[in-house]
Amino acid sequence: MAQVRDDVQVREVTPTRPAEAPVVTPEREKTGIEREAERLTPAPYEPGEALYRQILPGIIQVPADTVLAVSRKSSLWPMTFGLACCAIEMIATYMSHHDLDRFGIVPWPSPRQSDVMIVSGTVTKKMAPAVKLLYEQMPNPKWVISMGACATNGGPYTRYDRVLQGVDKIIPVDVYVPGCPPRPEALMDGFIALQHKIMEERGK
Repeated sequence: MAQVRDDVQVREVTPTRPAEAPVVTPEREKTGIEREAERLTPAPYEPGEALYRQILPGIIQVPADTVLAVSRKSSLWPMTFGLACCAIEMIATYMSHHDLDRFGIVPWPSPRQSDVMIVSGTVTKKMAPAVKLLYEQMPNPKWVISMGACATNGGPYTRYDRVLQGVDKIIPVDVYVPGCPPRPEALMDGFIALQHKIMEERGK
């Protein structure tokens, strides 16, 4: 016969309810009038400091001619045409070993969008009108690089009457690159000199 124990304590267990999730009410989307009112709220002005520095902090103030000069010197588009053996060195400068693209210099086949003319080679009196016509078809501002001895003063053909004694007799020249023919590094140095000249002549 089973015995009943009197020392057993009986506790009443109340069932636990899960925590109620907080009620989230979606934010009301602002109307167009309210957004426009916030945008048109006047900014506080403190005398003694430029207004644009208060409205747009971190803005650098530079002259417009400096911005234009930096843009021009960093995006030179030389026209792709060659006259003699210097053109081979000019083509080598565009290749991957020297890579003029890293200076922002991109060759362009049309004078309508080019801003740099590289006269690379001997300029004969028969070719001079064509070179001058190409220069006149280029938009302003435009610059000219005389590459090599032949384009600068006739080079080894200076005693011949049919050779022009320097391309600066028909068009203005900005940078002279010496050599016969000059190395690609010399042409790159000429481009860097042209970039410095563009920055020095800004605003003129």
